[in-house]
Amino acid sequence: MEGEIVAVGPGTRDEAGKLHALDVSPATACCRQVSGTEVKLDGEELMIMKETDIMGVLDRAVAAKKAA
Repeated sequence: MEGEIVAVGPGTRDEAGKLHALDVSPATACCRQVSGTEVKLDGEELMIMKETDIMGVLDRAVAAKKAA
């Protein structure tokens, strides 16, 4: 499944409470179809998921350059 990362949180906390920053930022990403939680906000359907459920981030600029 392909979607757009529209926002990310500050990170995740380990068992000791230390905050670890996320490695993703707003972009186009691939994820498993059965991951996350679906929500509707201001009429827009969104999916909330963990960073670990993202299988990859698509770089459209690189793909376009290779296709040319």
